[in-house]
Amino acid sequence: MKFLPQNLLPSSSKFSLKIFPIVIVLFFYNNAAAVKLPNNEKVPAVIVFGDSVVDPGNNNNISTIVKCNFPPYGRDFAGQRPTGRFSNGRVPSDMIAESVGVKKILPAYLDPNLKIHDLLTGVSFASGGSGYDPLTPKIVSVLSLSDQIDMFKNYISKITVAVGKEGAATIVSKSIYIVCTGSDDIVHTYYFTPLRRPRYDISAYTDLMVESASSFFQELYELGARRIGVVNLPPIGCLPSQRTLGGGRERGCSETTNQAASLFNSKLLPKIDAFNTRLPEARLVYLDIYNTVLSLIQNPTQFGFEVMDQGCCGTGNIEVSILCTRYSPGTCNDSSKYIFWDSYHPSEKGYEVIIPLVFDSQVHKFF
Repeated sequence: MKFLPQNLLPSSSKFSLKIFPIVIVLFFYNNAAAVKLPNNEKVPAVIVFGDSVVDPGNNNNISTIVKCNFPPYGRDFAGQRPTGRFSNGRVPSDMIAESVGVKKILPAYLDPNLKIHDLLTGVSFASGGSGYDPLTPKIVSVLSLSDQIDMFKNYISKITVAVGKEGAATIVSKSIYIVCTGSDDIVHTYYFTPLRRPRYDISAYTDLMVESASSFFQELYELGARRIGVVNLPPIGCLPSQRTLGGGRERGCSETTNQAASLFNSKLLPKIDAFNTRLPEARLVYLDIYNTVLSLIQNPTQFGFEVMDQGCCGTGNIEVSILCTRYSPGTCNDSSKYIFWDSYHPSEKGYEVIIPLVFDSQVHKFF
């Protein structure tokens, strides 16, 4: 498969010489970072892999039903337009890029309007519906982590044309990478479909996920990535859709899926520690979203929220993606009161609370 926007291809070798002064400015100039980086470090780019939490619109450009490029998605985004982000506004990839002073909006790699300067400061390869399990993206025809790695290899080739081999190597090694996926493995591939359960109990399945994750981190490292933030699984059972499907009449948190997420997380952390020990240049950072999101859900008013068990869109109990439209039974007036935008994804306000607690507090570990 060819995933690269063809408009990014330079027309001649003179392109490198013409763009080089611009590249120098882009590389060494950062907007004021929201967090103070150690030793006045500059992060050249933020590069993201994963699923719908960090997909800024890649799924718009592939054949899949897992899309959200229609209202009311994006209603609080700049211009009040749907971009393919699974939220009412910005998503974590955008906020992390802004936090380290790179840019306010991190674009989708498959955006047909992407320009070379967009590449030099980072993109997201994430695809809604993807996962660590190679079977997960196949179920809904989205980009697997293997596809995302192939796109990253092509990305490296393109920035090499622009800034040369040494410049590209610097960007690749100094950038911050975020990997955020795995929820769809548990929710859809394991519990919702019968595709894995006949052969795996949940312990064996989370082993499969962790081994796949470890292989992915290794491949990233071999391609030159060093600063890799790995987001653990959230308390999946407390997502509004999982309350509806597995929380009983009271729509409590589904303990089964929460326990599965906790089990995976308990295996992921030692893998990351072992990776850092084995490869001294590696800076893999474990980003704990599980306990952060759980705190918001258990103490919503302390964080400025009023609703923690329903999404803003529709009934808030089950709508997500194509079920969440302007024609669904209403959408809340003020999404900032809701932790969740739809039944599966936090609102922009939710992310604005979560990201400083999960990422900003750990940013020093990348250096």
